[in-house]
Amino acid sequence: MEEEKVILVNSNDEPIGLMPKMEAHEKALLHRAFSVFVINGNNELMLQQRALQKYHSPGLWTNTCCSHQRDGEENIEAGLRRLQEEMGFETPLEYLFNFIYKAPFDNGLTEHELDHVMLGRYEGEPSINSEEVASWKWMDIDLIHADLINNPAAYTVWFAIIFDRFYNYLKENL
Repeated sequence: MEEEKVILVNSNDEPIGLMPKMEAHEKALLHRAFSVFVINGNNELMLQQRALQKYHSPGLWTNTCCSHQRDGEENIEAGLRRLQEEMGFETPLEYLFNFIYKAPFDNGLTEHELDHVMLGRYEGEPSINSEEVASWKWMDIDLIHADLINNPAAYTVWFAIIFDRFYNYLKENL
């Protein structure tokens, strides 16, 4: 099976090429990504715990799902696809914002992403894909905000970066 490719972009999110995912992470090249946050009516965020066999950040808690757009795939389309693949459900997604971040890992890989953040609303339980997700839980966003300060090692590096922006967006817009 051919390795998944990511879309390399410039800082204006204009595509400049395709590259195998691992190579882009090894070279720390800027590429397009997305992060999906799903909340319920109780102001709780659905968190996923990454599968223990993941090549980076195994067993850490993070947002509902995230990944990379495929060539020719729109942001919302990509978010819906990955939400179904990882969490086993569908819900409409709303595009919120995008930003660039860079986060190196201990294993020599670096996430350097132009991340498109999306929001969904859902009241049910997921049907998780155990190859991608070890566990899941609903957690109040204010408790997450505090726990990221008190217990940052329990979360993925990118989640800590993205959550702060997401939290502020919710406080300002909802």
